[in-house]
Amino acid sequence: MCDAAKSGSAVPTVLIENGRTRVTQWFLPKRGDNTGWHRHDYDYVVVPVQDGVLEIKDATGAITRSELKVGVPYFRCLGVEHDVLNGNDAGFAFIEVEFLDSAKP
Repeated sequence: MCDAAKSGSAVPTVLIENGRTRVTQWFLPKRGDNTGWHRHDYDYVVVPVQDGVLEIKDATGAITRSELKVGVPYFRCLGVEHDVLNGNDAGFAFIEVEFLDSAKP
């Protein structure tokens, strides 16, 4: 998730990192915990490890609720800017796979 989460309360754990791919598990312990405002420098896929809701805050402050289902991935292109918040009453986790070579021309 690029150089993100320095200001967020989410807990990132890098599981794999090499010249092509970075796989990070993100854990948001309680409702409202967040990744911190960030811009994705690479294409990426998110794979939820449980069912739940993420609240995505955009640059205008608008929040979109995203219903996620365990094992159902989604893909986004590089350049996305947002803060991701836990919209659940309990902790929530997801796996993020970044394609580090996607930023190359």
